[in-house]
Amino acid sequence: MGLAERFAQNRNYQFWILQLVGWSGWAILFALRDAYWEQPWVRTPLLVIDGIVGIALTMVLRTIYRMVWNKSIFIRVTAVLTASYAVALIWQPVKNFSQFYYLNDYGLVIQYGMMGYFEGIIGYSYFLMLCWSGLYFALKFYQMLQDEIQKGIQAEALVHESQLRMLRYQLNPHFLFNTLNAISTLILEKKTETANSMVNKLSNFLRYSLDKDSLQKVDLDHETGTLKLYLDIEKVRFDERLKVEFNIEPEAATALIPSLLLQPLVENSIKYAVAQQEAGGKIVINGRREDDDLILEVIDDGPGMSIGENNEPGVMGVGLANVRERLHGYGENHSVVFSQVLPHGLKIEIRIPFETNQ
Repeated sequence: MGLAERFAQNRNYQFWILQLVGWSGWAILFALRDAYWEQPWVRTPLLVIDGIVGIALTMVLRTIYRMVWNKSIFIRVTAVLTASYAVALIWQPVKNFSQFYYLNDYGLVIQYGMMGYFEGIIGYSYFLMLCWSGLYFALKFYQMLQDEIQKGIQAEALVHESQLRMLRYQLNPHFLFNTLNAISTLILEKKTETANSMVNKLSNFLRYSLDKDSLQKVDLDHETGTLKLYLDIEKVRFDERLKVEFNIEPEAATALIPSLLLQPLVENSIKYAVAQQEAGGKIVINGRREDDDLILEVIDDGPGMSIGENNEPGVMGVGLANVRERLHGYGENHSVVFSQVLPHGLKIEIRIPFETNQ
């Protein structure tokens, strides 16, 4: 783990880095001031000593502030004012003594007596400690705000994930009812081999539907294989009335898409284009790559549907709404376009970024 990563994740590490940088900056600033005014060089190591004492004393402040963090605002403000003054009351004499002793300048002590050691508390040390305290609380509140934002993002992600899982498990009950009804009819007609085949296909399809993670992506080749299971089941119901054509380019077959993305679209075509026509209908599933995008198309030759403003179909069933919701994870990098097919029919085109496991 790099320095930047540790700094971002470890709050204690952040505190010490900021502590060292802050007090080092304080010492360097005053060292430059002394150099400008041609002060004795011995003042520089004294600044280092003062900085070390300042670090130790502000550690005491940190401990006190941690103790009163969850107290009332009155107690916290009182703690800041009194603790900062108490620490300044210690730091200023230490700082003054080191300078008086090494520079042999006891003018303030001679003038004010022992109180000379405390000269500068209100005008400098107390103000500095209040600034340190204000910065400490500001950073703590900022960290709390970032934590709340992160929790909000995580909560939103969990809600979105739950919605996706719920959408993913919205297997059309009509499909399941019709399939079971068809199996029952086959059994009554003593077509046990066909009924058994249909049960196996239904079992495989349901196992895939329930076992696959709703957030997991699968390659288009795998997805079309599962879609064929679903279509084999429907073909038992519609027989020759249901015609299906797959046109998946080899490169497009390796592309990753959300699992069971196409099934609701095909189901929509069966419902409106095949089931409602005595002669049945044809469904074409296309997949191709265009530059950095994957293009998926589901086309039927049914009666079509009215396309309103903003490319919205006149009737938005559960399946189509499901697909739209699941594609929101791509943000602005996706599109769903509904269009009429001449002489009649409907085309649903999905455009998403092309990505593979390779």
